[in-house]
Amino acid sequence: MGSDQCIGRIVHQDKVDLARAHDLDPAQVEQLCQLFKVFSEPGRLRIVHALLQQEMCVCDLAALLDVSESAVSHQLRLLRTMGLVVNRREGTVLYYRPADRRLLGLIRFARSLLEDEQDSLNGK
Repeated sequence: MGSDQCIGRIVHQDKVDLARAHDLDPAQVEQLCQLFKVFSEPGRLRIVHALLQQEMCVCDLAALLDVSESAVSHQLRLLRTMGLVVNRREGTVLYYRPADRRLLGLIRFARSLLEDEQDSLNGK
């Protein structure tokens, strides 16, 4: 038997009932999965992180990521569809920025989780 399983089978119904009472509805589960899927692609994560520092255009982002402008445009389209970035036009240039600054908190939180895990592996 695996170390991640109970030795005996005992269902604690009160715990199951409490978990069900606070469970996410299927629509929320789907939305959260889509949000985390967006950040599972390294280029998109790097784009969002860069935009949290400053507005940037497709050309700037392509240079940062060392990819084509077409590839960046595709990723920005997905981010815009998810409501994570917005743009504004200044002459012929389209600048992008995060739709919500709270994304910075999400990324910082995720990074702190990784740092805590690394610290625990290193015995700190």
